[in-house]
Amino acid sequence: MWLNTLPLWTSALLVVVLPTLLAVAGTVVVRRLLRLTRLRANNEVAGFKFAVVGVIYAVLLAFAIFVVWEQLSDAEADVAREAGAATNLYRLSGGIDDEAGRTLRTLVTRYLETAVGEDWPAMGHGNASAAATHALNGLYAGAVAYQPSGPREQAVLNEVLHQLGELTEARRARLLKASSLVPGVIWLGLVMGAVVTIGFTYFFGTRHLRAQMLMTGALSLLICSGLLVIVAIDHPFSGAVMVHPDALVKVLEDFGGEPAPAR
Repeated sequence: MWLNTLPLWTSALLVVVLPTLLAVAGTVVVRRLLRLTRLRANNEVAGFKFAVVGVIYAVLLAFAIFVVWEQLSDAEADVAREAGAATNLYRLSGGIDDEAGRTLRTLVTRYLETAVGEDWPAMGHGNASAAATHALNGLYAGAVAYQPSGPREQAVLNEVLHQLGELTEARRARLLKASSLVPGVIWLGLVMGAVVTIGFTYFFGTRHLRAQMLMTGALSLLICSGLLVIVAIDHPFSGAVMVHPDALVKVLEDFGGEPAPAR
């Protein structure tokens, strides 16, 4: 979690640059400890095993990247769905009598302002805002308190309650995605797999040490870059790469509200 809160360049330094330098340095250390003839004798057997290890780790790394990227896309869709439901609520309030309609519009605006100003900072820490929950409860109370006077008003109220349910489900979905998406056991496998895969390159022996250092560095750079992608988007609502409340802010702007500043 703490890596995700750092600037992207700092995370890249810790996750990509530093491990790559250590991997290249490891090549030099192994070459000094073992003779080239002993290492070259392992090339055939080590090459076969490295191919198996590389494929297994590539599948695990690709799967983790796919999962976090899909969850990030789903989080963006949840926010867009929430904004759409809020827009519909605001417009449906025009079909309700003046006093109740104004109250509903005020409650929708209050919820959006609280969601932008309170919910997003709280989700950055994997939590939900109590103030946003209270605003949502108030919106429910305002909608339920309305007494329709005829079939038309009853139909409008039914649709208001439906859109309110859509908004609630969308908020719940984004709150669930605020915490880490990759379990600790998967992170253990990713890190250990990276160490084993990069370490396997030390069992090969090439005549030119610089060439082997470049190959090891390139492999480490590729693997660690994949890990950086996972770190950057593992928490969809915090860090350098995150889902912003732009869709909710746009709704406020369209209907004349002012978003509360994020803390």
